[in-house]
Amino acid sequence: MKNLKMYEPQDKMITLIKDNYSVLQALGSFGINLGFGDKTVAETCEMNGVDTYTFLAVVNFTINDFANIEEDDQISVPTLLHYLKASHTYYLDFQLPFIRRELKESINEGDPLGRLIMRLYDEYAQEIQRHMKYEEKTLFPYVQSLLDGQPATDYNIDTFSRHHESTDKKLRELKLMIIKYLPNDAHRNNRLTATLYDIYNNEEWLEQHAEVEDRIFAPAIKRLEQQNKQNDVSKKISTMVFKGGQDNGEVLSDRERDVIVSVVQGMQNKEIADHLCISINTVITHRRNIARKLQIHSAAGLTIYAIVNGLVDISSVKL
Repeated sequence: MKNLKMYEPQDKMITLIKDNYSVLQALGSFGINLGFGDKTVAETCEMNGVDTYTFLAVVNFTINDFANIEEDDQISVPTLLHYLKASHTYYLDFQLPFIRRELKESINEGDPLGRLIMRLYDEYAQEIQRHMKYEEKTLFPYVQSLLDGQPATDYNIDTFSRHHESTDKKLRELKLMIIKYLPNDAHRNNRLTATLYDIYNNEEWLEQHAEVEDRIFAPAIKRLEQQNKQNDVSKKISTMVFKGGQDNGEVLSDRERDVIVSVVQGMQNKEIADHLCISINTVITHRRNIARKLQIHSAAGLTIYAIVNGLVDISSVKL
């Protein structure tokens, strides 16, 4: 049930858990251990090396659907990536086997219906495993490559979003079969009811997990992709400018540098010729060689080159 409270860094962690015991499952995935006493959320997160802002974004979203998080650039992608990886480990290594044991103890395996129920559960578990393993082999390494500044070129978050489908159809069918068609005595019925309760909680957890991926993680990765593209463009521009167009091993002569400075100062060819005591034809030849060497043909481009390479001081340039 939603309590419509927005939790903040100064709130005590124990209060958050008292209000919403479902948060307990998220703590381990964030790498937060129990035994935090009366520490605040911020203190607990700091003690465990967890980004407080991202922790609260996920918690407030899963509890009460509070969010402008699709546009939130304060989300820590490394923290979120760790959380999702750990959530997969929790679900695949603990939750799925745990519910299977519960279910097996709740039914009569000598009954053909009981065996069919177990087969249905195993099919569901295999589907979940395929879904999560795909993300671990494809999505998570891609995100890490973005964080490392070396993104893969054959994948993006839109590809993931287009194929991020619901995995709860078999689970709904499993619940329906148990409730409607599985006969049991009173003892087994109590066990089965408890197992069903865990399955329903499990279903809610999976829905929240998918929502976090779709509404927090995917937008954060989209922003990271855009940032990487901007950085890549800046790097290419910087490389082009600092290389100075010297791919053929050609360097500018002192006279060519003098011509560039004159152009930056706004002089025309005749003025440059008079200023440097050379002919107009020589000025034209120098400018042609400069354009060939630098692959820069405009006065604005030469101005950028001159500023970056220290030929002129930016304060002396009329922009």
